[in-house]
Amino acid sequence: MSSMAISLFAFACVFAGAMLGIFLRGVVPESHVTGDSRDTVKVGTAFISTLTALVLGLLIGSAKGTLDEMNAGLTQTGAKVILFDRLLARYGPETSPARDLLRRSVAARVALIWPDHGSAPSVPEALRSAAGMEAMQEKLGELSPRNDAQRALLSQAMQISGEFAELRWLLFEQSQGSLPGPLLALLLLWLTIIFAGLGLLAPRNAVVVVVLFVCALSASGAIFLILEMSQPLEGLIKASAAPLRSALAILGR
Repeated sequence: MSSMAISLFAFACVFAGAMLGIFLRGVVPESHVTGDSRDTVKVGTAFISTLTALVLGLLIGSAKGTLDEMNAGLTQTGAKVILFDRLLARYGPETSPARDLLRRSVAARVALIWPDHGSAPSVPEALRSAAGMEAMQEKLGELSPRNDAQRALLSQAMQISGEFAELRWLLFEQSQGSLPGPLLALLLLWLTIIFAGLGLLAPRNAVVVVVLFVCALSASGAIFLILEMSQPLEGLIKASAAPLRSALAILGR
């Protein structure tokens, strides 16, 4: 399921819990929602609210860390792409095919992950494919250095091409992050219980319903943020393509 679908489902469950609480307020005897019973419900709701707030805070922090790591990895990739291209340029004109292949490969990855027209990206395939890197390494292997300077440049270029492969798989693994299903279900259960308790103690009027609606929407919005940032190359909240687009503007010069 998409992040939006899960968030909407979470909103429906949480708001339904609130409405259930309001319904039960008119059904249960008044003695069950006053005095010591009311205090007990308040304490229980506050306890679960504290647990939920802690878990939400940790999940948001973890998801934000995943997004930041992806941005840092893309920045590092952009810098290595530029360095790789400059090494090949210094080697000599015989590296032109490899430089052209590098530019086409980077441009294809950017277009696939960050499409201009909103088409659905295939992030796993874009990061898993190693065809471009293997072809580039083959072209580097065909080079015959004529002096020590070219041998040093070729050695550096081969080293960076290996780092490309390692970094690509690192980004692939980071892009697969997601919120564990059992944890999401438990979080949703806690939120539903909290809102049911709030509805049970609240008076039955339109203002209360609107407030509970806004709170349920905010809770589902927090879940949406967590899910989106946990998959930093997909969805509405994505890692920035600026480092790779900047590198593309420099490649080949």
